[in-house]
Amino acid sequence: MTVKRMIAALFAIFATICCLAQERLTLEECRELAVKNNRSLEQARINIDMAHYDRAIARANFYPSISATGSYLYNSLDLNLISDEQSAALRSAGNTLQGGISQKIGMLQQAIQANPALAMEYMQSPMWQTVLGTLSQTDISQAVNAIGGSIDDLLHPDTHNIALIGASLKQPVFAGGKIIAANRIADLAENLSKSRFDAQYQQTIVDVDQAYWQIVSIAAKKKLAENYADFLRTMEHDADILVQEGVYTASDQLAIKVKANEAAMMLTQATNGLALAKMLLCKMIGLPLDSEIILADEGAQKIPSVGEHTGKTIDEIICSRPELKSLDAAAKIYGQKIRLARADMMPQIALTANYMVTNPNLHNGFQKKFGGFWTAGVVVKVPIFHGMEALKKTQKAKAEARLYHSRYEDAVSLVSLEVSQLYAKREEAVSRLEMATSNLDCAEENLRTAMLGFSEGVVESSVTLAAQSAWLKAHSECIDAGVELQMIEINLDRAEGNIKCE
Repeated sequence: MTVKRMIAALFAIFATICCLAQERLTLEECRELAVKNNRSLEQARINIDMAHYDRAIARANFYPSISATGSYLYNSLDLNLISDEQSAALRSAGNTLQGGISQKIGMLQQAIQANPALAMEYMQSPMWQTVLGTLSQTDISQAVNAIGGSIDDLLHPDTHNIALIGASLKQPVFAGGKIIAANRIADLAENLSKSRFDAQYQQTIVDVDQAYWQIVSIAAKKKLAENYADFLRTMEHDADILVQEGVYTASDQLAIKVKANEAAMMLTQATNGLALAKMLLCKMIGLPLDSEIILADEGAQKIPSVGEHTGKTIDEIICSRPELKSLDAAAKIYGQKIRLARADMMPQIALTANYMVTNPNLHNGFQKKFGGFWTAGVVVKVPIFHGMEALKKTQKAKAEARLYHSRYEDAVSLVSLEVSQLYAKREEAVSRLEMATSNLDCAEENLRTAMLGFSEGVVESSVTLAAQSAWLKAHSECIDAGVELQMIEINLDRAEGNIKCE
C-alpha cells in the first residue's frame, strides 16, 4: 500500500468516527424537538390551562354560594333596654304599691269614722274589722320589689360577651343574562387560546423548516464550492504542464490562480455560514449551540422534490386557519359582551336562606346559652338610573363587536389572496426548478467537454473558466430552486391550515 493510500484510509476512518460522534437529525425529528423545547408554545399551553380554569370559574356562578361566619365580641358596657331612673322605679315598685295601698286603707278608715252610720255598722261587723285589719297589716312591697327586680334584670341583659355563628345560602335566579353570557365568553376564550396555540405551533414548524432547508442549501453550496475548487486545482496542475510545454502563457496561469483563490474564499464563507446556520437550528430545537449535528438531507445529491399538492376550498381553509378561528372567537366574545353590558340594565333576582346561632339567645329573653333561628327570602335588585352608564357600555360593546367582525372579514380576504399568491409562486418555482435542472445537465456536459479539451490543450483557459462559472451558476440556481420550492410548500400548508398539532 502506498503512502497516499494509507493517508486516504486514515482520513476515511477519521471522518467515519466524526460522523458517528455527530447527531443525525431528520426534518421530523427537528420539528418534534422544536415543539418540545419552544418556550412560546409552552406559554401558549399555559394560556390554554388558564382559560380552562376561567371556564370552570364561570360555571360556578350557576351554583348556590354557601358561606359560614363566626364572630366574638366583648362589650365594655351591657345593653340596657331602659334608663337608670326607670330601672330604679321598677325595683322599688313594691314600696310604691305598698304605700298606695296603705294610703287608700287610711282614707277608707277616715271615711268610715266620718260617717256615724258606717262607723256603727263597721263596729258591729267583725268581718269588716277583720278585712280592714288584715289589709292594714299586709306588706306586699318585698314581693313586688322582687318581681320588679327580675323584670329589671331581663331588661339589663349581660352583653359583655357575645358569640355569633351563622350560615348563609344564596342562589341566583335571574341576573339579566350575565351568568350565561359570562359562561359563553369563557368557552370562546378557551377556543381562542387553543387557536393561538395552533398558530404558534404552525409558525414554529415553518421556522424550523426554513432553518433546516437553509442548512441543506448552504451544505450543498459548500459541497459545490469544494467541487469547484477541485476543478480549479486540476486546471492549475494542467496549466503548469501546458505553460512548461509552451501551449499556454503565464497570464492564463495567473487567471486560473485568481479563480482558485476566489473558490477558496467561497468555500470559507460557505463553511462559516453552515456553522452559523446550524447554531440557529440548535437554538430552535433546544440543543446546545456547539452541538455537532448532521441533517438527513444535508449530504443529498440534490434537494428532495415535493409531491402533488391537493388544494382546499376557501371554506375549508377558513375552517382550518387558526388565525381566522381566533378572530371569529374574538368577534363572538364581543358579541357576548353586548349581553353582558345589557345585563346591568336588567333586574337581578336571588333566593337567600340563613341560619344563625347566638349567645346570648336573642329569641328567648337574652339567656346565656346558644339559640338559633333561620330566615328565608327573595332579593330583587332593580337598577333605575346611573348616568346612562350601562347604556353606553352596551353601545361600546356593539361597536367593538362590529370592529372585530370587520377584521375577520378583512382577514378572510387576505387569506384568500395569500393562498392564491402561494399557488402562483409554487407554479413558478416548479418551472424554475425544471429549467434549472435542464440548464445544469447542459452545463455539466459543457464543463466535461471544456475540461477534456483544456487538458489536451485544444481549449483556451478562458473558455474552460467560463464553462466552470456556468456550471457553478447552474448548480447554485438548481439548489436555490429546490429549497425555494420546499419553503413555498410548507408556507402553502400553513396558509391552508394543513399543519396540525398532534
